Amino acid sequence: MAPSRGDRPTVGREGVPTAISPAFLMLLADEDLAGRTVLDVGTGRGRLALALAPRSGRVVGIDRDEVALTDARRAAAAAGLTNVEFVGLDAEVGEYGGLEPDAVVAHLCMSSAIAERAGRALTRGAPFAFVAFHADQWRETGRRSRFAWNEDEARVALEGAAFRVEHLSVERDVQAFGSVEEALAAAIGLEEKWRADGRWFRYIKFLEEGGRTLTRAHLHVRARKA
Repeated sequence: MAPSRGDRPTVGREGVPTAISPAFLMLLADEDLAGRTVLDVGTGRGRLALALAPRSGRVVGIDRDEVALTDARRAAAAAGLTNVEFVGLDAEVGEYGGLEPDAVVAHLCMSSAIAERAGRALTRGAPFAFVAFHADQWRETGRRSRFAWNEDEARVALEGAAFRVEHLSVERDVQAFGSVEEALAAAIGLEEKWRADGRWFRYIKFLEEGGRTLTRAHLHVRARKA
């Protein structure tokens, strides 16, 4: 199962990031997408799809969240973008070949199943670029996210899907707090989810033992079909 919106970092409401990582956009900046079809996996409200549309031939965003896709379509219409479409599709169940992508991208929606489907859909030399949670994401909770990857795991998954890794880096943001109250305030948007899966109590324990940090960590990858 791909990451849900609620498991994403607390940058905006309910942990949903308010923007695509600038470092990730820079990673894609030198990729020639003119005249090409770009598939945005787990598009959500279409932030990445809309960002890439002006320099792509066609962008197709897929997601199983129809409410988010409705918002994405409205945003595309408001921006006057006519080369973007959004399709309801489970990224880990459906195949991508029928969409005929020349490139596949994903922002905080990554799994081995997605890598395998991208590998089957893309032709030799085509790019696959994504941002995933790194294993250090929320490390203060003492529990690794089921959607997190470390560098070796990403390489193994990509090589298994017939990709050659060109770029792999980790973007970390370690917030340091002067008090328990500040630390709790920074994580308040995740309290409900963390209480449900046990991480909230682990984070409280970390704070009680003197910890005063909260780590966000993302893995940025660009690979190419071998």
